[in-house]
Amino acid sequence: MRVLLTGAHGFIGGFIATALREAGHSVIAAVRSPRGAHEIACDFAHDVDPAVWLPRLAHIDAVVNCAGILCETATQKFAAVHVDAPVALFRACVQARVRKVVQLSALGEPEDGEFIASKHRADATLATLDLDWTVLRPGLVYSASGAYGGTALLRALAALPLFFLPQQGAQKLRPIAAEDVGLAVVAALDAGGAAREIVQLVGPQALSFGDYLRAWRAWFGLKPAFELHMPRVLVNATVACGEALTAGPVCRVIANLLQRERVGAADAGVRMTTQLALVPRSLDAALAQRPSTPSDLRDAQLYTSMPALRIAFALLWIASGLLGLGLSAATLQAMVPDWPPAFAQWLGRATGVLDLLLGLSLLFGVQVRRVERLMLAMVLAYTAGIGLFAPQHWLDPFGGLLKNLVLIAALWLLLALEPRE
Repeated sequence: MRVLLTGAHGFIGGFIATALREAGHSVIAAVRSPRGAHEIACDFAHDVDPAVWLPRLAHIDAVVNCAGILCETATQKFAAVHVDAPVALFRACVQARVRKVVQLSALGEPEDGEFIASKHRADATLATLDLDWTVLRPGLVYSASGAYGGTALLRALAALPLFFLPQQGAQKLRPIAAEDVGLAVVAALDAGGAAREIVQLVGPQALSFGDYLRAWRAWFGLKPAFELHMPRVLVNATVACGEALTAGPVCRVIANLLQRERVGAADAGVRMTTQLALVPRSLDAALAQRPSTPSDLRDAQLYTSMPALRIAFALLWIASGLLGLGLSAATLQAMVPDWPPAFAQWLGRATGVLDLLLGLSLLFGVQVRRVERLMLAMVLAYTAGIGLFAPQHWLDPFGGLLKNLVLIAALWLLLALEPRE
């Protein structure tokens, strides 16, 4: 079959695409930024009209929707990405007579938060349409072969020498391998595979959150970590900061995952076997099949270093901006005595304003990669300009100009670690 796959560039979407191709299907990826052949452009933040989707469904036999966001941003909202755009796609399938639709939803209850609630609203609308639909609701999805978003966060937490465990880490999970989610989608596309059914996707093991982290830490080859039990108030404060600063997956969705059980119905495993002929692997088996490498541990450790670097640069630029705006004209002139006084004062004030704007933008996650590129360009310009026209600063006993070389290297590293926008 020719399958239109949305969200193909996402963590789970990549595994689904691989499973579909290995099963002999032809995959047309509908993504925000097409990268090559067999990929078309779409934008779930705006494509909320069935008419937009109709041309994309030409010569398509089935649709798999796994587009989604973990946290809302200024341009990506749950209502559009999880409800309006998918429903428009489903209605277009009815018009285009694309009968088979597989919707990747999420395990949980609507009261768990808008992430779950919005997914389930799309599920409910799909169930009313004249389509051969299947809704798959995975719980915690992982893979030993890679990580992104919330999955990467949990692996990073496992690599820390100190575990921060909400509710003593006792809440139960039944994690499922991303590879098995891909196999579930393939099975759902087969004739008679869970037609017009909602299927919960869970692994065979019921683990506590603490045991889940311990299993990953052992996979990394690390010694057991010290464990600290986090009270709910501290968890909520951390989440509030993460959401205010848009600090990646540190958001309410992850907090709900860490505070509520994700085990599914008692018969979820039996129904998976009956409806999809799928027996998912256990976490132990999945980790044993793919031993860790030094790069796995390095990636996990860098994941927690990236936000620390980002915040450090944001605070440095904010402080630099405030200092620049607060310096007297005499101080500015003394810093570059050979420069025209008016130009020195104008440059000091202008760079102070720019530093402040860039620091605040980085702190609150606005155009992060562009801001970091501008920061890097500014440091390079400062270093070259002052180094050439005021070379005495190279000999500053406090290394004011020499320290820029460290900033340049650190900004270069941060840009390499940032996800693509």
